[in-house]
Amino acid sequence: MVFIIVNTSRPLGVPLQLIPLVVLSSLDPVLREAAVFGLAVNSPSTTVLRYDLAPDEGQLRRTVIAGSEILEDLWVPLDHACISCAIREDAIPVMSSLVEGGRCTSLVLALPVAGETHGVSRTLSRATAAEGRLRNVRIAAVCALTDASTFEVDLLGQDRISDRGLVPGGDDGRPVAGVLADQISHADVVFVHGEPSQHPRSSDLIDHIRSADSIRLGSTYETDIQWLLGMFHNSAVADTRMHPVLARPHRGSNEHGAWTIELSTTRPFHPQRLVDQVQDLAPAGVRSFGAFWVPTRPFTVCSWEAAGGQLHVGEWGNWDRLEPRSRFLITGVGDQRATLTSIFDSVALTPAEADAHLETWLGAPDPLDDWLGVREPQQTPSDGPG
Repeated sequence: MVFIIVNTSRPLGVPLQLIPLVVLSSLDPVLREAAVFGLAVNSPSTTVLRYDLAPDEGQLRRTVIAGSEILEDLWVPLDHACISCAIREDAIPVMSSLVEGGRCTSLVLALPVAGETHGVSRTLSRATAAEGRLRNVRIAAVCALTDASTFEVDLLGQDRISDRGLVPGGDDGRPVAGVLADQISHADVVFVHGEPSQHPRSSDLIDHIRSADSIRLGSTYETDIQWLLGMFHNSAVADTRMHPVLARPHRGSNEHGAWTIELSTTRPFHPQRLVDQVQDLAPAGVRSFGAFWVPTRPFTVCSWEAAGGQLHVGEWGNWDRLEPRSRFLITGVGDQRATLTSIFDSVALTPAEADAHLETWLGAPDPLDDWLGVREPQQTPSDGPG
């Protein structure tokens, strides 16, 4: 199959002897355990390093599995609770020791349930660089595990991670939808449990959320582990999948009621109208992702992500050589498309407003200060990137 050839081709200059590493993420502990067991048993030379969070934020459970044997199962102290920090502090030294000791020919890193892979991929990419501690390792693939039977409820519902009891401690306020969307959209490979014919709309939603260049497969039991280990993860490409300006959706089928609309304009948003209509532009039951710009901050990429009843607006650097554009990718079911399109258009500056001198906005009060912080002093548009 063509996509297999493309994704398993070896980049120039990459030595064959590098130890391949597969990263797994999931919101479902049962799916994760099944995948860990299947990969360990089907490839006895593969060592699985599995992590679980502890009720005590200062600890992490580490399990090392080779074949059907558990080599290690213990709690380790951490200086930082974030997943990326945990990987840097513990997983990288452990994997380095395994590789240097000649104890494995391939590795699987199973993240804690609800762990997000974007920061982990960046951390591992630095560690696997020529001067990194894991210079004898290459990232083969970042994979996400999901269940077609629950995907629609998970993506379009308003549960928090703490509501599901997925993370010990019960204080994780992240929306299930946001974590799930990040895992799926960042992955090279999406493993989907469940038959599409039994959950057609949910199955279509998976395709709407996953990246245009990702691969969708069935259960890990149906996958040749050697093929998976033969892939080559590109962290820069994966970063693009998460970029609010550059991300491209897969564009799944609309046949069963799932849809994605792309709303785009070169005109900036009117700051006050955006604040006034933000709840209407980010309603429950849809996931939206993208970027916008406002005349009060003409050089700033303002990121937008709404999922699970929560909205996150932030700054994502400068536009640099990119043309400023307000662009949202919105996924959902139901009949909200026309309404969302109308609201998006009404929030943008009218052509007459856009033709006016934007310099007059630079010293004007900015309603987005509460969201993005007080602006840096800017004298004229020439202060920004060209």
